[in-house]
Amino acid sequence: MRIVIAGAGSIGCFTGGLLAAAGHQVTLLGRPRILAEIAEHGLTCTDFSGMTQMIEADQLTLATDPTCLADAEVVIVTVKSRATAEMTALIAAHAPAQAPVISWQNGMDNGTSLRAGLVGRDVRAGMVPFNVVPSGAGCFHRATSGDIVIETGAGDLAKALNAPDLSVTESARIDAVQWGKLVVNLNNALNALSGLTILEQLSDRAWRRLMADQAAEAIRVLKAAGIEAQPTTPLPVWMMPFVLRLPTALFSRIAAQMLTIDPTARTSMAYDLAEQRPTEIDSLQGEIIALGAQYGCETPVCVRVAELINRASQEGVVQPQYSPKQIRG
Repeated sequence: MRIVIAGAGSIGCFTGGLLAAAGHQVTLLGRPRILAEIAEHGLTCTDFSGMTQMIEADQLTLATDPTCLADAEVVIVTVKSRATAEMTALIAAHAPAQAPVISWQNGMDNGTSLRAGLVGRDVRAGMVPFNVVPSGAGCFHRATSGDIVIETGAGDLAKALNAPDLSVTESARIDAVQWGKLVVNLNNALNALSGLTILEQLSDRAWRRLMADQAAEAIRVLKAAGIEAQPTTPLPVWMMPFVLRLPTALFSRIAAQMLTIDPTARTSMAYDLAEQRPTEIDSLQGEIIALGAQYGCETPVCVRVAELINRASQEGVVQPQYSPKQIRG
């Protein structure tokens, strides 16, 4: 298929690279800096399991001009949530009306935003469970595990997008899947505040207790709102706080069966702060805070975490190093 990756950042370059390696005609629509790097070095996709897939630059179309959307048979949106409205307008202006548009973004509102601007088109929400970090010289490294899920729709689009080292499935309960991912993704901000790798953070019981309190807060809000959250791992969402609070030795054995994490991995929000980019805190903790206010549930942990992230962003602190005690205030 002719696939346009609309927003060639870390997730977009990694997934686009694997789709190109599988034989699709992939266009990366992105910023000049990233595309120049790929033009010079090619695109290399690696992951925690030792997978390495190299894609020559001439196997890809590298574009900064959104008119490239005119050739798309499928558009995969991977921009940050704050850029969804702008990308929606570009897709409406340039992409064929019959081309499915899939969101592979964090947050809950991107699918809704895309549908509002692309009325009558095949627009599908999606969930990407893993994180990808840039390693330089056109290399993008998948640091955690999991399979992509997209909303069920006409045709067998998930099967068409399946590629070696890139598993895509469909779900008729995509909202529940996204809420389950959001509860997990609340740790993006905590990890960004910690100065630690995800593995170091998970190996520290004090950090896990704070993660558990934040997850429990979100779960209470979702329950009050009558919202179902489907897990991205075999562990039910409601059990997350319990498992996180276990002694480290027992937690490590249980977690090892569910999630593979690269020892060097940090969350995308940590990289946003490091590169002084706007964060997606409003699409993560912000969702829980707003929902809590609507249903009369206090959300002190999420409020505190959001305040600290916004402060670090405003003050240009590229690597905060808070302790759990300091975050609790």
